[in-house]
Amino acid sequence: MNTAIIPQTYQEWHHCITVICQQPLTLSYVEERITALNSSKDYMTKKFVQLYGESQRQKTMQWFEQAKNTLK
Repeated sequence: MNTAIIPQTYQEWHHCITVICQQPLTLSYVEERITALNSSKDYMTKKFVQLYGESQRQKTMQWFEQAKNTLK
């Protein structure tokens, strides 16, 4: 596993969410995060973009979409 703080792949992101953060990837959680990450008015999304940049927001959105597809 890469030791980078910011995940660069779906596998790293999935490990970070489910193992390190111990957050289950339920359909409702994934859909909530997709909605929030799609909202430019969402406070946490604004902070996310400030900290990590727009390209990381887009990658993270793709990973949540990928997770959603595996939950259906």
